[in-house]
Amino acid sequence: MSADHGAAGTDRPIRVLLADDQHLVRTGFRVILEVEDDIEVVGEAADGERAAGMARALRPDVVLMDVEMPGVDGLEATRRITAGDDVPGGPAVLILTTFDRDDYLFAALRAGASGFLLKNGTPEDLIEAIRVLARGDGLLAPELTRRVIATFARPGGSVTPGGPRTAPEAALRDLTPREREVLVLVAGGASNGEIAAALHLGEATVKTHVSRVLAKLGLRDRVQAVVFAYEHGVVRPGG
Repeated sequence: MSADHGAAGTDRPIRVLLADDQHLVRTGFRVILEVEDDIEVVGEAADGERAAGMARALRPDVVLMDVEMPGVDGLEATRRITAGDDVPGGPAVLILTTFDRDDYLFAALRAGASGFLLKNGTPEDLIEAIRVLARGDGLLAPELTRRVIATFARPGGSVTPGGPRTAPEAALRDLTPREREVLVLVAGGASNGEIAAALHLGEATVKTHVSRVLAKLGLRDRVQAVVFAYEHGVVRPGG
């Protein structure tokens, strides 16, 4: 199947590492992905420890990560892969699980995952999610985004250990008024097209603003931006 997508900033295919303890599941993912011209499966791992090691060795663009695996689970593997990942081009982790549980969702966000999908989705959902993450964006299904926001609506709500953190005022002051507007809209789940329409800007300009916001705040993707905005009071649930 032809596609015009590729790894961010390159013409090469998106390199994907599969991590799942079930061989048949990995085979199914490989069959789905390898018919796409812009996606290349570069390795498979049956446990989290192996996945973390292969991610370091192979440097894929996206790691497709199961949660429940023997030994080191997918959440710990995600932490190992994303720990100290301030080097551009580090792998993005897409959590893909059978279990629709809030504790897995929030643990995945804390671990540094860039996306979270359930295995009851369609092959098209999976392929699009991989492309989104490879572009440097984060991905949560709308219903999952609502759950994240609902968490902040509860007293003391937070997805990070220890409750809400003190706002990094210096980093926030470094944002221009326009960049702050963009952050607020990102936190509301708006796409680049929706932000462009709301602010009467071109989508290319919005993409540049989003990239600058992430860089100034030291964030990896839009998922982290949503969490940051709520935890640091830039936006509030219902406000």
